[in-house]
Amino acid sequence: MGYSSLFCHDHFWDSWSPIVHPAVAAEITTTLRVGTLVYAADYRHPAVLAKDFATLDLLAEGRTEFGIGAGWLTDDYEQSGIPLDRPGVRIDRMIEALEVIKGLWRGEPFDYDGEHYQITGMVGRPLPHTPGGPPVIIGGGGKRVLTEAARLADIISLNPNLRSGTVGEDAARSSVASKFAERRQWVADAAGERFAEIEIQLNTFMALVSDDADSVLEAFAPGFGLTLEEAREVPLVLAGTVDGICEQLHHHREAYGASYIIIHDPEVDAMAPVVARLAGT
Repeated sequence: MGYSSLFCHDHFWDSWSPIVHPAVAAEITTTLRVGTLVYAADYRHPAVLAKDFATLDLLAEGRTEFGIGAGWLTDDYEQSGIPLDRPGVRIDRMIEALEVIKGLWRGEPFDYDGEHYQITGMVGRPLPHTPGGPPVIIGGGGKRVLTEAARLADIISLNPNLRSGTVGEDAARSSVASKFAERRQWVADAAGERFAEIEIQLNTFMALVSDDADSVLEAFAPGFGLTLEEAREVPLVLAGTVDGICEQLHHHREAYGASYIIIHDPEVDAMAPVVARLAGT
């Protein structure tokens, strides 16, 4: 169908295991890249995650992308009993986790003395198929996490601000076009010359192929505190004819530098004509 990658979530709802699911997908395909958007750093010790993902990268012969985040969904924390620290602490812990993981992927005795993690003389095994580890994805909607992503990530997913711990009006209001332009600029400013090497990703809320997309947008926009015009311009909402969605994606490439678009499984078939037209462009 032309899709280049397959990712799964890392939540405690009805999504599948973010280790087993990508491994099976890699086993039954030959070119598909696999991974998770994104592993919540709070849910696993980084030494465990380093081993698990290195194993996945070996099985997939390097066809992986490693997404890591600070965790955000309040329900995950409340239902599992994992402590939900303030965002700054979670971001600090995510950074330390990534530093530990990348250190263990070097294959040499590794020491780390952080606030959240301490490692003494550990040699990471197995090593990933990709020397030094696969490409790293970090997503976010706040300035702090995007600034860190500009330093640490190969792929950056521009997201709404999810500080409320749920997808509601607060997240929707932070999804308007002007906010995404601001986020793209934060990344560019922090990355400097490195910005040209970073791939920008958008993880869509909706991808709807329809001759009457406005009727759908009119139905959901008020519930998220958006006008119809604002809803039309939300970068994470793709709605319209195949031609119209292709135009939207060309705009997103120009406005935000976005060349990596994520859609969700219920929309895969409907979006196939768009993918066929734009893949590789």
